[in-house]
Amino acid sequence: MTDTPARPPVDQPGSTSPDDPLDILYSDDWLIAINKPSRLLVHRSALDRHDTRNAVRLLSEQTGRYVYPVHRLDKPTSGVLLFALDKDSARGLARQFEDHQVLKRYTAVVRGYCTDAGVIDHPIRDRDARLKPRLEALTEYSNLATIELMHRVDRYPTSRYSLLDVQPQSGRRHQIRLHMKHIQHPLIGDTSYGKRAHNQLFADIYKCRRLLLHASSVQFNHPHSLKPLQISAPVTDAEFTSVLADSDWCWSDPQARFRLTGTT
Repeated sequence: MTDTPARPPVDQPGSTSPDDPLDILYSDDWLIAINKPSRLLVHRSALDRHDTRNAVRLLSEQTGRYVYPVHRLDKPTSGVLLFALDKDSARGLARQFEDHQVLKRYTAVVRGYCTDAGVIDHPIRDRDARLKPRLEALTEYSNLATIELMHRVDRYPTSRYSLLDVQPQSGRRHQIRLHMKHIQHPLIGDTSYGKRAHNQLFADIYKCRRLLLHASSVQFNHPHSLKPLQISAPVTDAEFTSVLADSDWCWSDPQARFRLTGTT
């Protein structure tokens, strides 16, 4: 049972309205990238057939161009989402993702104090287990900051959490969420693999009910110039920023705080 928080929620910055235009991070004649909000589908899905809003439709309407998604983010995950503007560019980018030539970085809040850095090498069950039951998967992470909240969850008088920089080296479905659960550090806000009591604590303290996973950057070779290109996305939504704004975070890298929050 979670104790009632003694402190008021941190003031929250303005959140994104469903009617706001998508935040375009980068665009040229071949590519366009957005900072996808949490709770927005990439494209229409049979798993959520009643939700007609999706990034493909909104971006096409916003730009007047047909767009080709070249990778995906789960609905509750925010951050860099990359599209191509023609079929050739889409094929070239998709090939880089398939060949693991794209460096992807995520920011995540997890339960417990993680080690300074680690590698998780653990196979993940495929959605169609009849074809290939378990797929190799590798995830690297480093610890950016830790926080201890003076609230009881489960049997401990306080609750500890880590803010991680995560780099999945393979692209399995729910890889980060499953790998963090595997090492006993599930993501906060994860309703599938996380802990309900910890999720509720963040809802009580910070008014945060989203999955705390953000695609912070992607790095790849431009499909036409072949030059390296890195696209980064700041954390902008009210729920995640309210968590990061807590002054009790102990940052191992002060520059990481600036990159994520824009404040020193």
